[in-house]
Amino acid sequence: MASHEVKVPDIGNYSGVPVIEVLVKVGDTVAKDQGLVTLESDKATMEVPSSVAGVVKEIKVKLGDEIGEGAVVAIVDADGAAASAPKPTAAAPAAAKPETVAAGKTQASTAVPNAVLPPASMQSSPAPPGHPLPGAEGIANAKASIDTSKPTRLSELETAALAPDIDPEVAGPQASPPVNFGADTVMPNKVPHASPAVRLFARELGVDLSQVTGSERKGRITREDVQKFVKAALSGSAPRGAATGGGGLNLLPWPQVDFAKFGEIESKPLSKIKKISGANLARNWAMIPHVTQFDDADITDLEALRVELNKENEKAGIKLTMLAFLIKAVVSALKKYPEFNASLDASGENLVLKKYFHIGFAADTPNGLVVPVIRDADKKGVIDLARESGELAKKARDGKLGPADMSGGCFSISSLGGIGGTAFTPIVNAPEVSILGVSKSAIKPVWNGEKFKPRLILPLSLSYDHRVIDGASAARFTAYLAQVLADMRRVLL
Repeated sequence: MASHEVKVPDIGNYSGVPVIEVLVKVGDTVAKDQGLVTLESDKATMEVPSSVAGVVKEIKVKLGDEIGEGAVVAIVDADGAAASAPKPTAAAPAAAKPETVAAGKTQASTAVPNAVLPPASMQSSPAPPGHPLPGAEGIANAKASIDTSKPTRLSELETAALAPDIDPEVAGPQASPPVNFGADTVMPNKVPHASPAVRLFARELGVDLSQVTGSERKGRITREDVQKFVKAALSGSAPRGAATGGGGLNLLPWPQVDFAKFGEIESKPLSKIKKISGANLARNWAMIPHVTQFDDADITDLEALRVELNKENEKAGIKLTMLAFLIKAVVSALKKYPEFNASLDASGENLVLKKYFHIGFAADTPNGLVVPVIRDADKKGVIDLARESGELAKKARDGKLGPADMSGGCFSISSLGGIGGTAFTPIVNAPEVSILGVSKSAIKPVWNGEKFKPRLILPLSLSYDHRVIDGASAARFTAYLAQVLADMRRVLL
C-alpha cells in the first residue's frame, strides 16, 4: 500500500489554528477531497480534505491541537480502499473492573454518588500573578461521578486535569460578592470546541468553557453560548458593577422578554457568518472611539467616463463599477495620508504604518456580510480592480471565500449606493483604523459662481478611530478623496 501524508493546505496567514472536529477514525475508507478534520479560526471554519482516496491508517492530530499550514493531520493508504475493513476490537466485558490508570490521573466509577465541586467564581478585581483562585484546590482534586440510575455509555470517567485553565490575572480576592459561574455537577473531562476569539471572551468573563454547553454542530461553543451561560448565572441577581460582565462597562443584563405574549412570533437561528461578524462588530463598536466625517464628491465627469469605458469594453465582457474607481481613489488618499493605512499594535501604544495597500470591500451575501480583500490595489488599474472585485463578490455569494480572501486588509469600503440612502455610520473593521461608507449618488444643484448647475453628487461617510486620527485629518482625507473622484487625473500625480 502506498501511504500518503495529508497536510494542512494554504489557509492564509494563520498559525496555531485549533482542531475542533476529527471527522474520521483509523480504518475508515475516505474519498478524495473528503474532510478529515475541521479547523476554526476567529473568522472561518474549514475542513482539511484528503488528497487521495483510501483507508485512514493513522490520525496525527487530536481534538484541541493547534496546527498550521503544512502540518500532517493523517496518513492514508491510497490503495487501501479495496482492502477488507479491520477486525473490530473485542468489546470489554460489561462487568469488568476498572483498570489501574497512569500516575497523575484519578478515576471514579459510576457507583460514586453525585459529587458537587466548589463552583468557580468570577472576581470583580484582578489579583497579582501567583494568587490562586479561591476554591480552585477543590476543583483540582475532585472526582467526577455519574448517576447510574439511567442507562449510560460511560462506565467510568477519567478526571485528570479537571481544573479550568484560569489566567491568574483574572482571579483575586473578593472585593464584592462573586457571581457564581460554576455548575451543579462536573462534566466529563473534555476539550471544549471553541474558536480562539470565544476562548478569549470566556477568559475575560472568568468562565470555564468546560461547563458551557455548545449550541453549534457537535457541541461547538459560540460567543452567544458563553453569554447565555453568564446570564443564567446572573438571573435573579442585581447588577454588581464589574461582576456583571460587559467587559467592565457595568451593563445591565439583556432583557428577557416572552414575545409570544404579545402576538404570533417565529424564531430563526442566525447564520454562522452573522454570529461571527456580530460578535466582532459589537467588540469594535464598544472598544473603538468612533467618529464619522461626512462629505460629498462631485462624480459627474467620473460617471460619464465610466459609461464611456463600459461601451468601449462591452464586447470584451468587462463592466466597470464605481467601486473600482473608489478603490483607486482611496489608494491615492492613503498614500497622501499614511496614518489611515495603519493599525495600533497590541499594546495600543504604537502605530504600525503599512507600506502595502490591501483594500477590503463589504459584500452582501444571503448568509450575511463578508469583507473580501483586494491585495496590492496600488499596482492594478481600474479594469483589473473591477474584474477582481467581481470575482471575489461571486465567491462570497457562493460561500467559497477562504480565510486568505478576507485577511490582511488595510482599509475597507462599504458601498450602499446600489440600494439607497444619503449617509450612514459604518463600524471600523478592527484592526484597521478607518472605513469609508458610500451612499447613493443623486443629481443636486451646485453653484458654480454664476449659476446653479445640475451635478451628480456622491455622499461619503468616513468612520475612524479617534485614538489614531483626529477630526482635522479626517476632514483633509475626505476633501482630498472628493477632489480625486471629481478629477481622476489626480491619481497620476
